[in-house]
Amino acid sequence: MSHPESLNAVEEARKAVARQLGDIRKDAGINGLELAARCGWHPSKRSRIENARTRPSEDDIRAWCHACDAETQIADLIASSRDVDSMYREWKRIHRGGLRGAQVSVIPLYQRTQHMRVYCSNVIPGLLQTVGYATALLNSIAEFENVINDAKEAAVARVARSEVIYGSGRFALLVEEDVLYFRFGDAEVMSRQLAYLLSITALPNVSFGIIPRAAVRKMWTLEGFVIYDNAKVQVETLSADMNITRPGEITVYQRAFRLLSEMAVYGGAARALIKEAMDTLD
Repeated sequence: MSHPESLNAVEEARKAVARQLGDIRKDAGINGLELAARCGWHPSKRSRIENARTRPSEDDIRAWCHACDAETQIADLIASSRDVDSMYREWKRIHRGGLRGAQVSVIPLYQRTQHMRVYCSNVIPGLLQTVGYATALLNSIAEFENVINDAKEAAVARVARSEVIYGSGRFALLVEEDVLYFRFGDAEVMSRQLAYLLSITALPNVSFGIIPRAAVRKMWTLEGFVIYDNAKVQVETLSADMNITRPGEITVYQRAFRLLSEMAVYGGAARALIKEAMDTLD
């Protein structure tokens, strides 16, 4: 499923940085050819940056501002550019040094979040994964993305960061019933994973819901997303990690989560579905 509003927000943010750079050049009273010459660039690079066709690097921003005697604006522009980068990050770029770094990088966010809401339609939520399941899943991701395969180390880091679930925060997690049957690892790995889900349902700060296959849909199946308090939504697409902070869009995901929650079963009914999935393992 596409996310046009989020992608439009990213594009507008990129254009805003480009406009700021253009205004700096114009305020300095120099034309495009002169700015390119001062920076030592081909003229087409200046044009691509100013028209938001090429994302400027931090060094490009520094060179641009130095050429325009606008050094005081460097810090703000770099901060704006980094904000754009954080909104839409391609997985291959995140994982280029391996998968473990991405697991560790979110620890501060996990630790400061008081209310985390998670929806997964394709895998067991990362917060609830065992080392075996996570290793099999992350190995598939590394192979698909053709990046450094440190799946075992990344799985250990993923499980370690998930210790927050035993803390003081509140966690609401939803999965589609089919997730219980999607096999990552052999029957033993899946059996341990499903058994761990059974134990999680007993935690007082955790709400774990399963949307049955036969549920009458109030909300269609979505790509996985996480709502951190009421401040941020992370959406995981096949190619990228999208981070949404616009209040209007956060409200959309909150409403979707509420509708999905209303279709789910909990407690004994959820445990019964988990046990049914366990019974199908070889």
